[in-house]
Amino acid sequence: MATTPELAPRAPPVWRRYLELTKPKVVALITFTAIVGTLLASPGFPPLGPLLFGNLGVALAAACAATINHVLDRRIDEQMARTRSRPLPSGQLSERAALIFAALLGVAAMTLLAFLVNLLSAVLTFCSLIGYAVIYTVWLKRATSQNIVIGGAAGAAPPVLGWTAVTGSVDPNALLLFLIIFVWTPPHFWALAIARREEYARAGIPMLPVTHGVEFTRLQVLLYTVLLTVVTLLPYLTRMSGLIYLAAALALDAGFLYYALALKVSTRAELPMRVFRFSVNYLMWLFAALLVDHYLRL
Repeated sequence: MATTPELAPRAPPVWRRYLELTKPKVVALITFTAIVGTLLASPGFPPLGPLLFGNLGVALAAACAATINHVLDRRIDEQMARTRSRPLPSGQLSERAALIFAALLGVAAMTLLAFLVNLLSAVLTFCSLIGYAVIYTVWLKRATSQNIVIGGAAGAAPPVLGWTAVTGSVDPNALLLFLIIFVWTPPHFWALAIARREEYARAGIPMLPVTHGVEFTRLQVLLYTVLLTVVTLLPYLTRMSGLIYLAAALALDAGFLYYALALKVSTRAELPMRVFRFSVNYLMWLFAALLVDHYLRL
């Protein structure tokens, strides 16, 4: 009896390959925090221009930075199981095509922000793009185990960018939002780094679990989570937010502390990824609480 040959897996359509270059889940979270910054900056509903074009510009810039990151990390991605199927290491797209795509995204982002929002938003967004796509990816990521701490400044910028789109200035409350994400980034990313320690070691990336060991990294996750708990109380203590936000922050902080403590005392293999996934939901719900509190107080 003749057997039917196995069919080769069908390559995804071209648009999906380009979409994957932008890291859509990451861009979605970045854009959400920027939108929250835009809405919190206004006592009522912000002007439509800054809300629409400001956050579209931030989203396009984030997609540009992610695409450049794909190009610069292609050889590293080839050595890691979770990334080797990405469009560049798998050969679905060329580096030239990715760079052209990144250039189009970057030009579109800067044009929107400079001409339809304000120049400060464009300058700060460009600095964040360079900070992540070049300074972090090219230098910090390969130079120090504190790469994610220092480079976290670029990832913490979106709510400031959203805020600046409305006010044209960098205000103290915007910097509080920046501080929350800045402190959140290490425990979020180090949990993933613990889970992928062997892959980072094979690729020669000096992530903290590779250079200082898993136990030390587990302790750092816990300590940064304690610090994050303190920082997330600042919006209430400074009267930026009210009791609704405080209640949500306390509940979310309790959950994060529980996971961080469990990670410290347990060696269960699934815990690092559970902490990582919880941290993503944590940030999303924390910023949603800021938004709900803002409008209910109004």
